[in-house]
Amino acid sequence: MHDLKTITALGGAEPRIDTFPHITISENDSLALASVAARLGSEVECNKHIQAILGSVPAPGQAVLREPESGFWMGPDQWMIEAPKETHELLADDLKARFAGCASVTEQSGAWVCFDLAGPGMADVTERLCAVPIRKMQTGEARRTIIHQLGCFVVRRTGADHLRIIGPRASAGTLHHALITAAHSTA
Repeated sequence: MHDLKTITALGGAEPRIDTFPHITISENDSLALASVAARLGSEVECNKHIQAILGSVPAPGQAVLREPESGFWMGPDQWMIEAPKETHELLADDLKARFAGCASVTEQSGAWVCFDLAGPGMADVTERLCAVPIRKMQTGEARRTIIHQLGCFVVRRTGADHLRIIGPRASAGTLHHALITAAHSTA
């Protein structure tokens, strides 16, 4: 039998944390992710389930930040749901059972990499990475944007200096390089 061990998106046994005087960039490998897309004609029923899970349905450009589940708007009648992997490893399966045919649910945990940026230099770093209006964004706002030619989601988390960037896992190294380069340029 093989002795297999999981690795993070950046290839490590533990998530990578890069600390600078003005910002900390943390690889967040502890999220379970699942996308939910309402099926044609079932949008109202799907919205009821989203509201039951998150407390409200994330509107365009918005996220609902709760514990343990959070979610953000991805497109018309489409959302990404995130929860701690430790307690929600089967998030997509649980959501499929809950939505019972009114939505298409897809496991996304292995498809995305998540980086949390925190610190007083967060806005300066973000401005070098993408065109989101970071200084105007409030807690709970989410945007789809391009970072280093990669389609990413940017979610303004709680606190004035916390941002979550979710990008394609296959390009985790490229995204990480862009984050580190931006952090060095603002030091």
